[in-house]
Amino acid sequence: MTDRPKRLGTPAQRNISYRVALGGIVSAFSLMCMFLTGVFPLLYLVLAMLSGELLLIVVMEVSTQWGWLTYLAVSLLSVFVTFDKEAALIFILFFGSYPLLHRLLARIRLRIVRIPVKLAIFNVCMLLYYYITVYVLGLAELMESLREYGRYAGTVILLALNPFFLMYDHTLDGLCDVYRRQLKPRITGRHP
Repeated sequence: MTDRPKRLGTPAQRNISYRVALGGIVSAFSLMCMFLTGVFPLLYLVLAMLSGELLLIVVMEVSTQWGWLTYLAVSLLSVFVTFDKEAALIFILFFGSYPLLHRLLARIRLRIVRIPVKLAIFNVCMLLYYYITVYVLGLAELMESLREYGRYAGTVILLALNPFFLMYDHTLDGLCDVYRRQLKPRITGRHP
């Protein structure tokens, strides 16, 4: 006779427990990345990006709805935990939400429609980030001191960022494949 541990609860309850536990673990790692933006200020974009990419695990393992719930939790907590408020803002406006939107935008079959929609979302997020950073976080004086350069610098930078966004978008597809093919089998012990 073997002493096998009893499983507690119904399968549905265990499933909810798994979802909550996975969301909590991913939230903790995402918040750790956001906290590290204050420790390593030069890496604030990279760490915010990594924090958002961790949310893909919740989306792939559970659902997009749980991914959004995890995003909301990390966004709210990052405002309080993160020393660098610009990092929290860029996470909330783009790096946290775009990986979740990326999965939904992949459903648009026509590439000629999908890419302009993605670029429009990116540009709107970056414009919101720019205006909130300048006018709410108090960089308006700096922009005024730059005079003509400050007026056009934002437009030039935004145009220059679009190719980098397209590379980031392509990288998200690759990260999903790496997780699905290499990391998940190592974690679960099941190889495809």
